[in-house]
Amino acid sequence: MEQRPSKSEELFLSLGYNRFYDLHEEIMNDIFWSKEDWYRFTKVSHAFSVYAELLSYEPFKHVLEAIKEKRPPMESEIGGPLLKFIRNILIHFPFYETWDEVWVNKELINWQKEGQSIDRFLKKNAGNNEVKYRFWEPDKKKMTYLSISFPEKYDENKIYLKDIISEKEGVKFSLIMMNQILNTQVESIKNNA
Repeated sequence: MEQRPSKSEELFLSLGYNRFYDLHEEIMNDIFWSKEDWYRFTKVSHAFSVYAELLSYEPFKHVLEAIKEKRPPMESEIGGPLLKFIRNILIHFPFYETWDEVWVNKELINWQKEGQSIDRFLKKNAGNNEVKYRFWEPDKKKMTYLSISFPEKYDENKIYLKDIISEKEGVKFSLIMMNQILNTQVESIKNNA
């Protein structure tokens, strides 16, 4: 039985996808990376937020499960929990103006309550080996390499976001992965211009 989105889901998905695609297009453009740090940070934060909200749509849970079974190790963990972890840091700790300033530690994360998603992510992944990725940018005919590094320890020491994933390469990689996951639910794209 084919399940179609309800009218309210269609509205939510339409607004979310349109915003994500607009942000994706802007951020992937080389001109974006010459803009002010705070401007880039604001747009990147929005992209992570929109993606995380779209992931609440039920079919994405199945997509991430399928990725676990069929794709290289850690890809599902990167496509879901890591990107949500970054989004949650950016949303719940809105104290920073640039990617390089963002830090958390166990005390800050648990200031209100232990066991929330950021805390669980770091408990699970602290001490894990770094994961190396590469991505192809067809319009530039360029392969970019990056590493995702997890903190050695999860304690009272500052954990900087820039040490987990770099701004430019890390954000571009994240957006490519987000885009691939979101596109699994697209039947067609209409240009309303």
